[in-house]
Amino acid sequence: MTVVVQRPSETDTPGLSSDCCRGCRRDVPPGVLLLDFGEPRAPKKAKKRAEGANSNVFSMFEQTQIQEFKEAFTIMDQNRDGFIDKNDLRDTFAALGRVNVKNEEIDEMLKEAPGPINFTVFLTMFGEKLKGADPEETILNAFKVFDPEGKGVLKADYVRDMLTTQAERFSKEEIDQMFAAFPPDVTGNLDYKNLVHIITHGEEKD
Repeated sequence: MTVVVQRPSETDTPGLSSDCCRGCRRDVPPGVLLLDFGEPRAPKKAKKRAEGANSNVFSMFEQTQIQEFKEAFTIMDQNRDGFIDKNDLRDTFAALGRVNVKNEEIDEMLKEAPGPINFTVFLTMFGEKLKGADPEETILNAFKVFDPEGKGVLKADYVRDMLTTQAERFSKEEIDQMFAAFPPDVTGNLDYKNLVHIITHGEEKD
């Protein structure tokens, strides 16, 4: 960025030539000083604060947990632009069989974020929700993201796909055993609250 500064001729600064600017190789009119400040830089304090915030977020989780969150983020980032936006959430719900999600529902979810949802913001949001949570509550909260109306059910095929392809993958045999113990209903929906209880406790709720 080149800044042109008008210098009063009667107070000309000694030692500065007004004949030529070496940086841009062009003639400069008398009484004008060209100063080249280069590319603008972020203030050091602001940069340190940002780096500190990021490092605090990542220090809350083990590396394996961060990887799991990354996989979940990638699933929701449908257009692969590095951010989760309204269209990404709508496409994710469509994959779950919910094609008529209201704009208000999605807007309400997005309001929880302080700004555009990149992976760091995503991790921060989940980190705040999962502090001190027990394993059952943690998994349950993950399912609830896709059930904003609180119906307690999700498409069984989608749940099967999620559990066998993402994060700490369950084997086909393990999934078959769980679904045999607690099968989907006639419409293909699964009561995920009971499923989470089976995953974490090994038995169905009374």
